[in-house]
Amino acid sequence: MAKKGPKKATGVIKMRIPAGKASAGPPVGSTLGQYGVNMMDFVSPFNEQTKDMQGIVTAHVTIYDDRSFDWRVVSEATDDLIRKTAGIDKGSSRPQEDKVAKLTKDQVKQIAETKLSDMNTDDLEQAMRQVAGTARSMGVEVEE
Repeated sequence: MAKKGPKKATGVIKMRIPAGKASAGPPVGSTLGQYGVNMMDFVSPFNEQTKDMQGIVTAHVTIYDDRSFDWRVVSEATDDLIRKTAGIDKGSSRPQEDKVAKLTKDQVKQIAETKLSDMNTDDLEQAMRQVAGTARSMGVEVEE
């Protein structure tokens, strides 16, 4: 009898979906459908988990060769949080020359605390540096 090994991932997808409002239509249906995944197996649990969240959240979905999948929700994107905190609609098209807003150190810390569980560090200072880097790349000045 053949020994079963670990599942092989056939796809890793990131989808931005309104919290609590996923449906079988695009982007969920068209994206998961191409992998042969039953989208309702994703939609119902996603909506249940995100019903108390606000705005658009990002779902990371790993699809395996047997059409099963794992998924997790990450909080609102860092650039979205920066835009909301700074009160701007979009970043600068020339971030080195044209500054569009300014964030205080406390605002950067607040964003970093919000994003900490989704980042590749548990060090708040490092998370703040990552948020500040994202802000600078958007043309948002960061108070030192």
